[in-house]
Amino acid sequence: MTLEPRHSPIVPSYGTGTLADLSSSILASLDPEAPPEQNVLGLTPTRRACLLIVDGLGWELLRAHPAVAPFLSELARNSRPITAGFPATTVTSLGSLCTGRPPGQHGMLGYKVLVPGEDILLNALRWDSRVDPRQWQALPTIYERATEAGIAAIHVAQGAFRGTGLTVATMRGASYRPADSMGALAAQGAAAVTENGRALVTVYHGDLDNTGHMFGVGSDAWYNQLAHVDKLARAAVQRAAASDLPVCHGRPRHGGRWSGGPDRRGRDTRTSDRRGGARRGGAGPARLRGAGCRRGGPGHLA
Repeated sequence: MTLEPRHSPIVPSYGTGTLADLSSSILASLDPEAPPEQNVLGLTPTRRACLLIVDGLGWELLRAHPAVAPFLSELARNSRPITAGFPATTVTSLGSLCTGRPPGQHGMLGYKVLVPGEDILLNALRWDSRVDPRQWQALPTIYERATEAGIAAIHVAQGAFRGTGLTVATMRGASYRPADSMGALAAQGAAAVTENGRALVTVYHGDLDNTGHMFGVGSDAWYNQLAHVDKLARAAVQRAAASDLPVCHGRPRHGGRWSGGPDRRGRDTRTSDRRGGARRGGAGPARLRGAGCRRGGPGHLA
């Protein structure tokens, strides 16, 4: 007997309400000369904006755990959801957020993909020195576009991410400020906003996603981490209010889920044949296993 899914698949709302549309709208709200059609979310014009990116926390998870994250849950209750692109994995979503373009345009199609014409399986989270990140993702980033418009562009994240292939591919053009704790993220993000007359600031927190992979979504460790994330968001908004700044924009990135069978860390435990040197059966995220594109197929892919 074939088991039908309990819910219909969610189709990304490209062009009207995805992560790419969020960052494009934020940038347009900061630039008075931006064409109106770039601000598809209709965000209020502002001079400074800070986007808090929480890896692994989506709309459904937030709504399912309101007591653990009361501040963020209240924000979500009075807002409408947007969709991630497909596949909803860190590399692809950061590609969309940081370029303002859907996956089919920026080309960051998963955390592990084959390099065309090469026998290389690129893990985008760890990268490969043989792959130039500027060529792999050649579109201008929102930080480059902001700088060109005279807007200060700052990214705040863990220091270990500075200069990695993924960071260069998706966040080049930003002034990188390392922050290796919750307190540092809040302080560095607030400082980046208040120090500049016009600023686009992004603050990235990845520990909730890591905790979900290690211990499981809904575990005690995950609940504790989510509670800290809620405090981080509250601190950021309170700092903005104290500085008489508008509370502009903030959204979770994607939801956590199990993948790859019973292995709770989300690794793909299935085996695959070797064809050539690269482990081609392991290319692509598990949630996109078996999907592909070939010449002569659909003429337009988002």
